[in-house]
Amino acid sequence: MILNERETRHERVMEAVKLMMTAARTAPKGKGMDIIEIAAIAGEDIKTLSAKTKELGEQNGLNFFLRDAENILSAEAVVIIGSHSSEHNLNCSYCGYPTCTAKPEYTPCVLNSVDIGIAIGSACATAADLRLDTRVMFSVGYTAQKLKWLPDCRSVFAIPVSASSKNPFFDRK
Repeated sequence: MILNERETRHERVMEAVKLMMTAARTAPKGKGMDIIEIAAIAGEDIKTLSAKTKELGEQNGLNFFLRDAENILSAEAVVIIGSHSSEHNLNCSYCGYPTCTAKPEYTPCVLNSVDIGIAIGSACATAADLRLDTRVMFSVGYTAQKLKWLPDCRSVFAIPVSASSKNPFFDRK
């Protein structure tokens, strides 16, 4: 039997993406509360995500959205990781307010932000261990949030994933 790498690449990338999602799920949490949501986007849904990212970039005059919209078309898949808004009632003042009750509703709890960061780092580390190319993108995550692909998540980031001879997510225009 001859197994051609080019013919099996997508299948292997999708298996790796599942491992990335597991790494994000099992990443340590600041207070042990699981407030993270994770999904993978592939196929035609990447084109939908790209088109909406481009639209948002044009609306807001944010050129890096336009660049990233084009860039994710080189991805085999895009992992999205989001965080629900949850109060931890620690009154730690890390958010800049003296107590959790003094914090405005739309100011995120720092632990939520840290937890999503650790999950993103764990997913990217797994991809690196598997020699996949990735890049963390706020723009594409923001778009996924606007599309409500991770319902009730306040912060969403995207990680496009590629297995090609050169990382398409660096050395960009």
